[in-house]
Amino acid sequence: MMWVAVAILAALILLQPEIRALAYRIRYPGSIRFLRRIPSTEVADEIVDAVDRLSRAGHGAIIAIEQGGALDPYMDRGTELQANVSSDLLVTLFTPYTPLHDGAVLIRNGVVLAAGCILPLSQAIFTDRMLGTRHRAAVGLSEATDALVVVVSEENAAISVAYKGQLFRSLSTLELRDMLSGQMPRRTTEYATVNVQG
Repeated sequence: MMWVAVAILAALILLQPEIRALAYRIRYPGSIRFLRRIPSTEVADEIVDAVDRLSRAGHGAIIAIEQGGALDPYMDRGTELQANVSSDLLVTLFTPYTPLHDGAVLIRNGVVLAAGCILPLSQAIFTDRMLGTRHRAAVGLSEATDALVVVVSEENAAISVAYKGQLFRSLSTLELRDMLSGQMPRRTTEYATVNVQG
């Protein structure tokens, strides 16, 4: 009977993210249902406008947009918001010295789920010293999920997007809008990806 207990314990450890997501849905069964549904184009406009404003102000930011895989497990160490996406809200959240400006914002279907979230850091070796903790966290989440993760660099105000373990750097707002609409950039010299060694 000891092996049964060990098997159950192993299953609980392996399925921890799924169990957390299920617990969240049980705890908040209709929380998102009452929020105004925002068309994806409007969501993209709000995110692009916020990123543009943050970049111009030189404020760092990291915004994760959920795709197929749930981001609920990453809400645990953040602050739950459940608010409609707006550029004003995003800019406010990433204003320096505010309580939530250092963590990530998680977005699902036009709703800001949480802010100030801690993301897993990529173990890749970044040879470019301009890539800091935000970029490492963005790539880390993109390695663990299919989320599209937008980063604004605090050092040089550059806009990047992490997706499926790749980091597309120095994007214009037009290129960012295309990516949010599902158009991935071509692999040309315009786009620098993370340099990984080992």
